[in-house]
Amino acid sequence: MVVIGAGVGGLTAAAELAAKGLHVTVLERARAPGGKLRKVIVDGHGIDAGPTVFTMRWVIESLFSDLGENLANYVTLRPLEVLARHAWSANETLDLYADLERSADAIAEFAGSAEAARFLTFSQQARAVFETLDGPFIRSARPANPLSLARRAGAGNLGQLWRIQPFVTLWKALGSHFHDPRLRQLFGRYATYCGSSPFQAPATLILVPHVEQEGVWSVVGGMYQIAVALEQLARRSGADFRYGSEVAQLGVAGGRVESVTLSDGERIRADAVVMNADALAVANGRFGRAAGTAVPRIEPNARSLSAITWAVLAEARGFSLARHNVFFSRDYAAEFEKIFHRGRVPDEPTVYVCAQDRDTSGPSRDLERVLMLINAPANGDRHAYDKEEVDQCFEKTLAQLARCGLVLKIAPPTAVATSPADFEGLFPGTGGALYGRASHGWRATFQRPGSRTRLGGLYLAGGSTHPGPGVPMAMLSGRLAVSALLRDLTSRSPSIRVATFGGMSTR
Repeated sequence: MVVIGAGVGGLTAAAELAAKGLHVTVLERARAPGGKLRKVIVDGHGIDAGPTVFTMRWVIESLFSDLGENLANYVTLRPLEVLARHAWSANETLDLYADLERSADAIAEFAGSAEAARFLTFSQQARAVFETLDGPFIRSARPANPLSLARRAGAGNLGQLWRIQPFVTLWKALGSHFHDPRLRQLFGRYATYCGSSPFQAPATLILVPHVEQEGVWSVVGGMYQIAVALEQLARRSGADFRYGSEVAQLGVAGGRVESVTLSDGERIRADAVVMNADALAVANGRFGRAAGTAVPRIEPNARSLSAITWAVLAEARGFSLARHNVFFSRDYAAEFEKIFHRGRVPDEPTVYVCAQDRDTSGPSRDLERVLMLINAPANGDRHAYDKEEVDQCFEKTLAQLARCGLVLKIAPPTAVATSPADFEGLFPGTGGALYGRASHGWRATFQRPGSRTRLGGLYLAGGSTHPGPGVPMAMLSGRLAVSALLRDLTSRSPSIRVATFGGMSTR
């Protein structure tokens, strides 16, 4: 078996396949594991520059447990008391907490008791949506259409499926929950976790706040330790790793994958391939024509958000940072209109700041590790993002932070920036899109590629596939790919047709 890509989905698939006794080779073009779960080095300090929010810890715990290991022997997780700190100006801040009632009290002080009551009702609905979709959607193979999802959910959950409001946008649904526009903006931001606009994403995404409410953890040593732990698990299970090995093409015979050819011409036989590269890159022909036709093509205007990020060492003044912080723009609709409809970076962006030396206390040193992120269009294959433009975006980002009361004194050397063009270089064929297809419209639920492809023996894993982006979802995609591969592997050999009880038959 060959796994292409040592991102979270690929590492998960490799560990599980190897634990089943299969010979697994992982091919990765980079020199280290992680994929989008990456870190950059600034003046000798490692700074997480990919996913920074860790939720749904049961996903990784169950993987390690199923493979006979204890996650605690590999990584240390610390629960966060403050889920995130939000600011609209220097005088408008709101914390959400791991304790639901404490969040309600904070909202009551921020926006009034009526809004706090609406928040509790909203939280109940978010929980119901998650519980309705958890089994039949999140942990299962991608449903083909609404009817198949309804069948999986069962007759008892049909009413709840309808209350999910799949044909209503998240933004409109939030308007029925909250009267304060700032709260509507806060919970609308969760659409960006899927690389989408709250003005176009379906209301089903109200499940994301519930996922955070169930717990957010920091990883001792940084999020990158998750990739390290998964690689160690895969190696212990028996998987082999070859870094610096770029796959150029899949070999096909009889309608099935039968080999992998590297960029240096080496050919490796493969009974099956788990592709952990972005589905956008596969569909765009980065791995040959046969692989490209096996995955639905995604037009550039259907891509998810990209980003511009800056990893810096800085001294923070004037604003008390939590680990996760959001500084909102004053015109949210204009921000997403400019990104998705005009293909431009907003003049006044919403800024996410991850202060990586803060958990429940302040930084341990004057200079702390900070990642700043603003949303950007996924046009890195068509727009250069030269230094002058990125520097201008940097100044606008710092100005937005200052408007909300945060002044960052950046230490030399200069910040390490990553633009959509840089993300395209890291993940070719994506335009810099970080989440695959944008979750826009009710059909998006059924358009994200599933584990199986149109090409026999080729399976997909990673955040661009079902069930979606984020570390736990990418891990689930890896497990779904393994499940599909093993089912197909055991049913490939034909057998004598025989009758069985119940009037069924087998090949």
